[in-house]
Amino acid sequence: MAVQTESFGVPWEHDYGYVQAVRRGDTIYLSGQLSHDGAEFVAPAPVGADGVVTDFSATADQWRRTYVNAEELLKRFGATLDDVVEEVVYVLDVDTAMSVAGEVRKAAYRRGDPQVASTILGVTRLALPQQLIEVKFVARV
Repeated sequence: MAVQTESFGVPWEHDYGYVQAVRRGDTIYLSGQLSHDGAEFVAPAPVGADGVVTDFSATADQWRRTYVNAEELLKRFGATLDDVVEEVVYVLDVDTAMSVAGEVRKAAYRRGDPQVASTILGVTRLALPQQLIEVKFVARV
């Protein structure tokens, strides 16, 4: 079975040691995607001196950019968000995420009833201090 991998070439791929996406057969697995454009974080949340996020209002903006990055990776495999069958959403603040989830997800999937299994989980920390959300995807082509 042929295996194809894709990465963005950002420092944390090398530092942590992983690829952004792997295709095995008809399934594409995307690593947790976050809000970045190259090595630059997009819509960073403010972080206090204690390292804790002080404002969650950038959640929707980070989520939108996360979908842009997922779309870019999927395109490299000839796929789109229409091919996503499952997403797992990790957020720092569930209430804020749920208040924007419908709008952001429906716009990303371009339909009022996204045809994707979705799980949302509240977590205490993500990889980067200013990060509010991370989304893992599985697509079938």
